[in-house]
Amino acid sequence: MSDEPIRDEPMSTEPNPFPTRVPWLAVAVFIVIAFGLSWLVTLPLWLSGKGLATTGAIFFIVLMMYTPGAAALIVSFFVQRPRPRPLPEYLGLWPLRPVKRVLWMTVIGLLGSILLVIVAVFVSAALGLVPLDLVHFSGFEQTLRAASGGVAIPIPTTLLVIIELVSLPFGSLFNAFATIGEELGWRGWLLPSLRPLGTWPALIVTGAVWGLWHSPIILLGYDFGQPNAFGVLMMVGGCVFLGILIGWLRLRSGSIWPSVFAHAGFNGAAGFLALVIAAGARPNLVVVGALGLVPWAVMAVIIVVLAVTGEFRKQPRLERRRRRALGFPPPATPPVGPPTATSAD
Repeated sequence: MSDEPIRDEPMSTEPNPFPTRVPWLAVAVFIVIAFGLSWLVTLPLWLSGKGLATTGAIFFIVLMMYTPGAAALIVSFFVQRPRPRPLPEYLGLWPLRPVKRVLWMTVIGLLGSILLVIVAVFVSAALGLVPLDLVHFSGFEQTLRAASGGVAIPIPTTLLVIIELVSLPFGSLFNAFATIGEELGWRGWLLPSLRPLGTWPALIVTGAVWGLWHSPIILLGYDFGQPNAFGVLMMVGGCVFLGILIGWLRLRSGSIWPSVFAHAGFNGAAGFLALVIAAGARPNLVVVGALGLVPWAVMAVIIVVLAVTGEFRKQPRLERRRRRALGFPPPATPPVGPPTATSAD
């Protein structure tokens, strides 16, 4: 199961932090709290009558991102019994062990999620679903002019695009201050709690819950411009695909941090289409948006490759803890003293 032999890392003296059965009561309470808080936080957007055009809407959306993390902490301390110990390891916050694996998986998550969005845009263009302007960046220039009231921007549009692209990875790092709130709940607490169901059920259910949690803003037209049940369904589908990939990072590394930065990178690159689209184009976000049908297909290909190569079976820390919880003895210590003869000698 694990690609790293147990003997390569010393056994921890801490109690096993991962559940052998799904704590269903805690899961139910977690979902109620996370969903309830998300609706409560975004209530001003609904009451204003302006929806996403409400002044300071971005503040409420960012604040909403912390609700799953808050739910995870509340459930861990007051509902789940026995309480996960050590809690930082259960949530994937600490320890970062082995450091090299966690760091590399974090880099893969950050840059890979950005590349995923970019590849999906070019696949959409290759299929004739959206026109691009990679010479004059006319669509981006049109957006800039509209934002400035028709006044020409003194800096060349091409230079602005280059600056945006170069700054994507660095700008995405700041997004991690918000995505940690979501990932602490989804991949930090919920995914390990559902892991006894099996890898695939845990990943799919976590992604579906994640998608439904977005309902308060999706029903206002966020992401797809579909303020209805279809928009919510699209978000669920997109979050299942993306959640499988981000969840793989969590299980493969034993840490939440690769997922945090992968989520941050994806959010940071979500506006890439706006940089390269041709002026006057009206893209169908259900098809070519960051979580639209074309990105679903791109993510599906990546998931299949990971599955075929056995990557979803490599869960080093969870596997090591599971073996210990089931009573497997530690590796035998070689005997001290001269070897004894055997019949094979």
